[in-house]
Amino acid sequence: MKKIKFLMLFLLMVFSVDSWAQTEVTGVVLDDANSPIPGVNVLVKGNKQGIVTDFDGRFNIKASVSDVLVFSYIGFETQSVILKNYNKLNIKLQSSALQLDDLVVVGYGSKRKSDVTGAVTSVKSDQFNRGIVTSPEQLIQGKVSGVNITSASGEPGSNQTISIRGQGGVRSGSTPLFVVDGFALDNSGTGGATNPLSFINSDDIESIDVLKDASATAIYGARGANGVILITTKRGKKGASKVTYSTSLGTSSIAKEIPVYSADAFRSRVVEIGGELTDLGGSTNWQKEITRAAFTQNHNVSLSGGADNMTYFASIGSQDQQGIIKNSELKRLSGRINITQKLLNDRLKIDLNLNATNTISERPAIESLIGTALSLNPTYPAYDENGAPSIFPDVFNPLIRLKLYEDLTQTNRIIANISPSFEIIKGLDYKLNFGVDNSSSDRDIQNRPSTLPQEDGRLDSFYSNNKNTLIENYITYNFDLGENNFSLLAGHSFQKTFVQYRHWSIDRFKDNGIDPKYNPGLGQELDLIDNMPSGSAVKNELQSFFGRLNYSFQNRYLLTATFRRDGSSKFGSNNKYGNFPSFSAGWKISEEEFMQASPFSNLKVRAGWGRTGNQEIPSKITQASSTTSVSGSTSYPLYPTGTYPGGTTFARFANPDIQWEVSTQTNVGLDFGFFKGALSGTIDYFNKVSDNILLEVVPSDPIQPASTYWTNVKDMTITNRGLEFALAYQYKSEKGISFGFGGNVSFIDNKIENSPFTVLTTGSASGSGLSSATINGYVNGQPIGTFFMKEFIGINDQGMSQFRDANNDGLDTDADRVVAGSALPDKLFSFYGNLAYKAFDLNFNFNGVAGNKIYDNTANSNFYKARLAKSLNTTAPAGEFSSESITNPASISTRYLKNGAFLRLNNVSFGYTLKPESIGVGDWISSMRFSVTGQNLFVITDYDGYDPEVNSDRSVAGVTSYGIDYLSYPKARTFLFGFNVSF
Repeated sequence: MKKIKFLMLFLLMVFSVDSWAQTEVTGVVLDDANSPIPGVNVLVKGNKQGIVTDFDGRFNIKASVSDVLVFSYIGFETQSVILKNYNKLNIKLQSSALQLDDLVVVGYGSKRKSDVTGAVTSVKSDQFNRGIVTSPEQLIQGKVSGVNITSASGEPGSNQTISIRGQGGVRSGSTPLFVVDGFALDNSGTGGATNPLSFINSDDIESIDVLKDASATAIYGARGANGVILITTKRGKKGASKVTYSTSLGTSSIAKEIPVYSADAFRSRVVEIGGELTDLGGSTNWQKEITRAAFTQNHNVSLSGGADNMTYFASIGSQDQQGIIKNSELKRLSGRINITQKLLNDRLKIDLNLNATNTISERPAIESLIGTALSLNPTYPAYDENGAPSIFPDVFNPLIRLKLYEDLTQTNRIIANISPSFEIIKGLDYKLNFGVDNSSSDRDIQNRPSTLPQEDGRLDSFYSNNKNTLIENYITYNFDLGENNFSLLAGHSFQKTFVQYRHWSIDRFKDNGIDPKYNPGLGQELDLIDNMPSGSAVKNELQSFFGRLNYSFQNRYLLTATFRRDGSSKFGSNNKYGNFPSFSAGWKISEEEFMQASPFSNLKVRAGWGRTGNQEIPSKITQASSTTSVSGSTSYPLYPTGTYPGGTTFARFANPDIQWEVSTQTNVGLDFGFFKGALSGTIDYFNKVSDNILLEVVPSDPIQPASTYWTNVKDMTITNRGLEFALAYQYKSEKGISFGFGGNVSFIDNKIENSPFTVLTTGSASGSGLSSATINGYVNGQPIGTFFMKEFIGINDQGMSQFRDANNDGLDTDADRVVAGSALPDKLFSFYGNLAYKAFDLNFNFNGVAGNKIYDNTANSNFYKARLAKSLNTTAPAGEFSSESITNPASISTRYLKNGAFLRLNNVSFGYTLKPESIGVGDWISSMRFSVTGQNLFVITDYDGYDPEVNSDRSVAGVTSYGIDYLSYPKARTFLFGFNVSF
């Protein structure tokens, strides 16, 4: 009996020792497409021991042969593996039905969303807005809380106004920094009148990540004050090669016409108010005459694939978009190659990105055409008896203007960067990022000569060259000390930009059938008064040192600290460098043991503080400047009767003390999720204060060579504070039904304080008698974009406009101007939905704003009773006051200030995915999809202009204007038919 007990005890010890003995287990974790997954949690079941996979999906962990390893990564099904005798594993995780988490791109790297401590939003390609897209900002309009994207107009390739968490500058730029595949772009335009970001083919974009708070953007230091938008393009994956062809054909028409009088209504109304009717017997809708049904076509071919050591993605795209106004068109031809090569047993990895784009933009004389079409007498016939555009004695037929005027810009842009990285030792990597962005453009604006009607020809030619060079060196070190995980980053960056511009013009061409742009030598007038050549050349340099620490304890407690020191050639010799630190922390409450029984699948608290800078000011303004002129005050004649030679005088004194404008931001956020992440959301509160404001001011000493100079206003602040909410729900059943919905809303309050100006006016008005009038005013205690004007209270007994006597002095003067609301919305909102059943899918997206106003300068300059009395067309509100005199001028006032709130059905897309095997082509076609998309289907708004999403640039002396609509290009309603096939 004793022998049996001894034998059992011996066997128990043997098995126990074997089970306790630990061995080193290595392996790699792959996804459905056999691509490595970094950041996968690898845990030994039953205890807290665990690690995460590296960038190449590899792991190394000690475990006993009887242990169970658990592999988990949000967005994939959790997988358990019994080790037995395995010491090398290849794990393939299956995508879960609900993508609960993802990698998000941050400055100089990427992180799991669950580990991010800053305010970062990532939008993937399957979440992008659908329809005709000429610039990447349009893909995320309404998708990111706190981000307001406004189209300047409906013109193809038009500029987009973007603000992240409010406007932070008065005369300095408020555009966020754009980074494409690690390359920071220069925000300078490329010489054309349209969006400089339109060079990116939207079909090439994989994701767009928006860094909103200072803890996320401080790694970019001097350029992070207005937020950072990171664009990541598509890359190849290891596996079989794939060829994809996509095409779309669309038709667009004007979404809304401004309701000016028809010919019959015009005749009766002019007579009714006692005006002088000019009636040529026609009945013309001039808006219809200058617009058209526009067609758009897109074609894209991409090739991707790769093997163990190399992956590639290549594409070529062609887009031809006609504008709804005749003679407006945007053509773009783009090509891209992205290659990743691994060498030296995967220790050396080289990423190469190359993009080349040719863009041709044709524009008519937009303001002239629209202004004429809105006001031209509708009884004037568009064409004469021979079918040619009619010639009128008192006004230019806009159809003739379409033939004579041309604005053509051709832009070539090449952007390339190469990023080799080398693993020095395990966890320690060195990376080099070298990139070049070269662009050049030729722009010709010509007025062709004409004998009848008489028109002298003119040619203006513009040439621009931009060169942006970037070189960065940085190292990252990832290591663990027990339950402590560290990631260190340190680096250096040097970026140099060179912008060159030249312009010349020539007048008086003969009407001989030759366009002026083809032979400028035929021009007969070239002098230094009307045709003086101009040009400029600017070189800027930015040198930076940066570092970041990411720390986590037990994968629950997170800390991030960043620091960047920037030196810019834009600033004075005494203040070239600025320091920009940030700190943030996070607590994954849902990972705590006491939360295991809670309904939360994710609950994380975030808090951060940081400082970022703004250097978007004119170049060279810190340096002295001189000018040469010929006058008695700058030189003297060499002989008593001789001419004055050129004399040189100071135009600006040096100012070596100008320094960075700084934004300090605090952010507190909450991320939450229920039902295994099916329902998720975020809540953020932020407070951003910009100080040391850069302004161009009038010198206190009147003895100065310049009437204004740039300086920092120490006590002035611009504050943006607000709340952001985002919520999303996604459901997928085993029966092939899935649906989702979500949305976001942001509340933003903007305020200027301690400004040295009582009011800083901007927003130049256009129209008869309005040449020196302004619309916006920057006032203490009010937001940027405030409207500052007289308050219209009706028509007086003399039939003239009456305004409130704001200062009670009994006089009608400019001193009666009052604050009348802001162009900046204080509420931004969006909601979206998707529904899919088997092969069918439906997606829609709404977006809107509220709390803002629009000044209708179009109505102010065109739609008032005095013009109707002169047989010029107007809208019905121009005559709403029967007692108004036909001599009453239209002054700047709240009469033309309107509610700018709107809700837009941005896009709806319906698609059908056809199984190739069902039609017998499954052996060589992997997928086929058909779709139809409606874009800008309707807008709910009180605004009676073309569209409430408008922002004509009416800046004065560099002070930015907001919320002004002046003869803006109307928006289009589009229907797009698409087809996509992969081989």
